[in-house]
Amino acid sequence: MTPRAWTLIAIGAIGDIGVGTGGGTPDRTLRTPCASRGRRSRKRAVWTGLAALVAIIGLATDPAGAHGIAGRRFFPATLAIEDPFVADELALPSFSYIKGPEGKETSIGGEFQKSITPNLGVSIGGEYVILDPAESEAGSTSGFANPEVGVKYTFFRSDAHETILTLAFDWEIGGVGKEAVGASSSSSVAPSLLFGQGLGDLPDALAFLRPLAVTGVFGAEIPFANDAAIALTYGIAIEYSLAYLQNVVRDVGLPRFVSQLVPVVELLFETPIEGEEKWKTTGTVNPGLIWAGKYVEVGVEAIIPINQRTGKDVGVRALLHFFLDDLWPTVFRPVFQ
Repeated sequence: MTPRAWTLIAIGAIGDIGVGTGGGTPDRTLRTPCASRGRRSRKRAVWTGLAALVAIIGLATDPAGAHGIAGRRFFPATLAIEDPFVADELALPSFSYIKGPEGKETSIGGEFQKSITPNLGVSIGGEYVILDPAESEAGSTSGFANPEVGVKYTFFRSDAHETILTLAFDWEIGGVGKEAVGASSSSSVAPSLLFGQGLGDLPDALAFLRPLAVTGVFGAEIPFANDAAIALTYGIAIEYSLAYLQNVVRDVGLPRFVSQLVPVVELLFETPIEGEEKWKTTGTVNPGLIWAGKYVEVGVEAIIPINQRTGKDVGVRALLHFFLDDLWPTVFRPVFQ
């Protein structure tokens, strides 16, 4: 059965589950225990249906396909650090929540990436931000941040050694988003080097370390505003592929669902190199878990600040990621082969 057929079946199941009778805002006079239980049941049904949709798309497939492959290594799309692969994919939604020195910040976003050639791709993304200031009298505010467009070019790949190197260039389009949620009226650009390296070349004595891989970024954020500082951005993601362990190193008898899990720890930092905050680094450590099927990936991570400047409370980040080049390969493929 095709992915589209599974999707239609799942959507039909969600429709059959339903959300109760009628619509609109319920009358406050109807808040009886039975009505509350009914509403809770309907909410659970909706969430169960959405989870079923993701599970059907993912579980009724083979393991991860063409996206993020170098040799026998599959690199999943990480949550905090951009992965180095050019592909057709959709991240929708991405979600993050953290409490910082100035208050709570919630972000809901999405990103679409399109391959132009096998080594060249473009992207566009945006996010909706909700700010709850630490000072309650200030009141919360929300709105869209500035959109971002980007370009990636993979200039080196070694399948034999599970290595990939990519140049990336991102442009935040200033003056589009809402200034109250931090959107600058000026644009900024962010050139960077992205890399990925699997450890499949390790000797037999270290065979159980071969599923390890590292991806990372080193770049800079260069604002056009005169009162903003240039900052270095850098980080790595350390991941352990259970699929690589099961299928390449040794069959250890993992269930299929478990073998598609990737434990990951991402470390992402930012250091201004000018201005009042010069050399004062902020950053987060992000341990989490990614599950990757052939058509979809789901990931969740904790966001742990490294110092008081970043924050003092642990946040959370999550991602639902679709591999469009595997879902509909006749449509989502490089424009020029």
